[in-house]
Amino acid sequence: MLADRLARYCHALRYGDLPDAVVHEAKRRLLDSLGCALGAWNAPPCRIARLIARTVKVPQGATLWGTGHKTLPDLATFANGGLVRYLDFNDTYLSKEPAHPSDNIPAILSVGEAVHASGKRVMEAIALVYEIQCRFCDAAALRPCGWDHVTYGPFSSALGSAKLMKLSKEQTVQAINLAGIANIALRQTRVGDLSMWKACAFSNAARNGVFAAMLAQRGMTGPSPIFEGEKGFMKLVSGPFDLATLGGETGQASAIGRFKILDTSIKHYPVEYHAQTAVEAAIALRDELMEAEGVRAVEHVMDVEIGSYDVAIEIIGRDLEKWQPATRETADHSFPYCVATALLHGPVTLQSFGRKRLHNPAVRNLMKKIRVVQHLEFEARYPKSMPTRITVKTETGQTYMRQVDVPVGHPGNPMSDRDLEAKVRRLASRRLSRPRIDRLIEFVWNLERVRDVGTLMPLLRI
Repeated sequence: MLADRLARYCHALRYGDLPDAVVHEAKRRLLDSLGCALGAWNAPPCRIARLIARTVKVPQGATLWGTGHKTLPDLATFANGGLVRYLDFNDTYLSKEPAHPSDNIPAILSVGEAVHASGKRVMEAIALVYEIQCRFCDAAALRPCGWDHVTYGPFSSALGSAKLMKLSKEQTVQAINLAGIANIALRQTRVGDLSMWKACAFSNAARNGVFAAMLAQRGMTGPSPIFEGEKGFMKLVSGPFDLATLGGETGQASAIGRFKILDTSIKHYPVEYHAQTAVEAAIALRDELMEAEGVRAVEHVMDVEIGSYDVAIEIIGRDLEKWQPATRETADHSFPYCVATALLHGPVTLQSFGRKRLHNPAVRNLMKKIRVVQHLEFEARYPKSMPTRITVKTETGQTYMRQVDVPVGHPGNPMSDRDLEAKVRRLASRRLSRPRIDRLIEFVWNLERVRDVGTLMPLLRI
């Protein structure tokens, strides 16, 4: 049974099994997530989640980031998870089902703090949750059935929590059963005009994963077999699938699985990941247009064609609302908006989604000239590359074209540590002093020396 295999893997994985590259990427993903969280501190859904979590005080619990308040680990996971996700700036994994595996990190830190886990144990758990969620994404797509990718989150977060809580194999199986039975999420979260819930969908899934592990620790059992059962996950949600050899696990022909965290991507721009190449191409086209036809050249664009592949078009280039975004959540998931604002204003930043820019007449007018078309030759290249070709025609009769295949931050074009630090500094600069940011960055780079991850929390205090 799959639950038994996952429990064995969870129980067996050790920090010493992790290659140096995996340890380094775990630190990078933690640093990136903390930066994203600090940048989203005042976002409306994050404030709401924090208010709810503050109603429960647990002196030996988990900290609500940015505060000194401690609460239940599952409530802290929900509140802190919304912070990581809100800006749509945290990392991404592309496969049959796309995902944002760093959404699991708030669960790891919340449980890790509550059990006084060391930095090594935290990195062990981070590698584990990335492995579980990404392997599920490789195994079966959920979108065609109407389910959201966060449906895999309770499993990964429950296993990460079980690891930190040192649950037995039998308890871990029950945590998996409990995580799966009641946490199937609807894809409506990402269809049409997007709501605040986009930031909270995975944090809720992770909260339920943490809660499942807490229940299992105290003896609660769940329905089994959760995956293969007559009314189980494979029959009703995903369809049948086989999970590939996990990182560090010995598979067929004694091959040892590569850890999936190495195949995840860090975002260079705060937009849905399939728009990264589009933004890069649009910025390059803007420079070319201005050089060829003058600084006001973009104002005289007649037609813009965005050539992409089916997965990207389905997510950010098909719904009518993508041409009429009313919220930040819809705008950063909109091919037309992201390309229009990049053509007009250059690099896309957090300010690109402010109310003034969102309703800027120049942006809205340019969006009306944008078409999204499918290029069949791009389909087979995804997700090893994610090509976007933008073609612009101007009133002077000129045509300009730019194609970007692999964005900065993709495993095929990694973001440097220095650039990652710069990203974190930009995001945290409005909340923390420069010396505090320096200490935070140093803390994460030296995580293997940390005896209790709870000592991180004062560095996040706003």
